[in-house]
Amino acid sequence: MGLRRRRTQGLRAWGGRGGGVAGRLVGVVQPLLADGPLPVRIRAWDGSEVGPKAAPLLLIRSRRALRRLVWRPGELGLAQAYVTGEIDVPGGVDDLTDGLRRIWHVAQSGPGGAVRLTPRQKVGALRTVARVGALGPPPKAPVTQARLRGGRHTTARDRAAIGHHYDLASEFYALQLDPSMAYSCAYYADADATLEQAQRAKLDLVCRKLGLEPGMRLLDVGCGWGSLALHAAEHYGAQVVALTISPSQVELVTERIAERGLADRVEVRLQDYRDLTERDVDAVASIEMGEHVGEDHYPTYAATMLGALKPGGRLLLQQMSRRRDAAPGGGAFIERFIAPDMHMRPLSQTLGHLEAAGFEVRHVHALREHYVRTVADWLAAYESRYDEAVRLVGEEWARAWRLYLAGGSLAFAQGRMGVDQVLASRPLPSGDSGLPPTPTWHRE
Repeated sequence: MGLRRRRTQGLRAWGGRGGGVAGRLVGVVQPLLADGPLPVRIRAWDGSEVGPKAAPLLLIRSRRALRRLVWRPGELGLAQAYVTGEIDVPGGVDDLTDGLRRIWHVAQSGPGGAVRLTPRQKVGALRTVARVGALGPPPKAPVTQARLRGGRHTTARDRAAIGHHYDLASEFYALQLDPSMAYSCAYYADADATLEQAQRAKLDLVCRKLGLEPGMRLLDVGCGWGSLALHAAEHYGAQVVALTISPSQVELVTERIAERGLADRVEVRLQDYRDLTERDVDAVASIEMGEHVGEDHYPTYAATMLGALKPGGRLLLQQMSRRRDAAPGGGAFIERFIAPDMHMRPLSQTLGHLEAAGFEVRHVHALREHYVRTVADWLAAYESRYDEAVRLVGEEWARAWRLYLAGGSLAFAQGRMGVDQVLASRPLPSGDSGLPPTPTWHRE
């Protein structure tokens, strides 16, 4: 069947309006769908349109968007075009999430879980792009795309990677987070809990699992904006040393310590975990920091936390995991724009690292469904204050963050990513774990 005939039939089947650019794109898109429906409605810059009327609308604003997809086919090209506004989903964040879900389904439908063009299809696609005037040199990467130098997970590059993600204005993060500034999965112990209540429940859960009591020494590795450190000191009487390599986080945590009168109980340090010399602490917590360590350095990370603990001391690790067939870094968009050098692994591999370091794993608590709700609450809060986000960080970064939250929610909902709390201990010389045989941390 000729390309023109297939295009005509495709337009008829998909509710196309006129030929134009959208009509020409049918010949490129159709081979990817295995005779299935177009997952989104496409409207091109010339007003032409194809696709089901009930589907989310993907607006292609310029030829530059197609040029990005020629040079960066797949997730990265689409993300670059969305972040720059060259493509848009004008129906709002619900349509954006629905569109991502539909596109992901198509993308995973090919052999090996990926859609690939044959050489002949690639030639046809290039001809179509040429006919609509979209061929040309590769567009420059968006300014918000990370540009890191040096060996991966050197201390200097780690500082740059963390800075790219965390050194935005704290006011920007406050747009979506609860008042504690907890930037990690919450725990919705009650079905109708608010984000603030769920984050407090998570902090209490961590402190109970660690068995914190007044005067105990807690090391918080990767403290973020201090939610756990402040909570443990204020409500459990712990003496806390909190570490981060983000100067902006140190600044905010220092202010919050002073505001709450906790200077005698909380010390925040601008310090890499590899420079840690702390010993004989009662408990160590590391909440969603291990993803930034890297696979090669994870044994050092685990050994450092073990070395800081006294025998019988406890570790509470909260960390994102991934399904075995999912990208370790979260995919091209996450790796380039949001969390460069991040590495997630299946839960079993993390447990293996901890055991190899000398920990005894005592309990694993899967929280994946709680992250679906957490991100949904973050996204709702963010959307309600989107104009403030643009004012604080600019349109391009604000769009990147919206895409990040929408895509992250989908990844957890579909089970491609998970999150787990792992409770472990440094055994006593006798071999005893130091924990009670029957856990008491689950009490309310």
